[in-house]
Amino acid sequence: MTHPAINLPTLIAHRGYSAAAPENTLTAVRAAYDAGATWVELDVQLLGDGAPVIWHDSDVSRCSDGRGELATMTWQQAQRLDVGSWFGDGFSGEKMASLEAMLALLNELNMGVNLEIKVNKGRDPIALVDTVMPSVLAALPAERLIVSSFDPVALAHCRHFAPKEALALGVLFGSTPKEWRAQCEAVEAFSIHAHWPHLKRSQADAMRENGYQILCYTPNDPSAFDSRWAWGIASAITDEPAAFQRYLNNRRQHG
Repeated sequence: MTHPAINLPTLIAHRGYSAAAPENTLTAVRAAYDAGATWVELDVQLLGDGAPVIWHDSDVSRCSDGRGELATMTWQQAQRLDVGSWFGDGFSGEKMASLEAMLALLNELNMGVNLEIKVNKGRDPIALVDTVMPSVLAALPAERLIVSSFDPVALAHCRHFAPKEALALGVLFGSTPKEWRAQCEAVEAFSIHAHWPHLKRSQADAMRENGYQILCYTPNDPSAFDSRWAWGIASAITDEPAAFQRYLNNRRQHG
């Protein structure tokens, strides 16, 4: 076996069910589960004191009631933030999730995760990977985990922690570069995660012919994305998993 036996779902909930709950929170992951999702996509990075947290941005202004860069924040400071009320009053009091708490929840719910190693500008990819990978590999079975990143240094360092038989790595692309094959081969990638409006049919054909699973981010209009399924796309990483599922169910019933 060259890669873990991952049974990819058609839909992966982006940052949890982020159309229904504040992104990258424990509540968003529970909402995804309640909506029928079996996998979620989440971002991990480090606070200034080295604590690994589930968070996308380099700062906290967009998704909390506070301000400040993650790089200068301690865990104690981060836990004083309300990361839910910006999304809706019903989520007030939500706290930033630690990696440890999120891994525990994923195991409680038996969910798979596409965990993005989020290397924001000025941050150290090696320190992030060194902190995150031992915990993740200890917590999750290989068939419920894909680790992805835009950062080739981070992905290469992830590979040092486990061979391709035990760890699926995903290469993230905005626009697919000419040297995409070399980038994927360098880390023995399992999957390619492409920004769906920029992906061309010819590229998707070549990716599949080379043995890669294709995950597309972040389509939220199922009708606009519909033609892409014929390209052999394995999964859509979407903010709207329930709406996507309704559309696909309806298409099957009337197809």
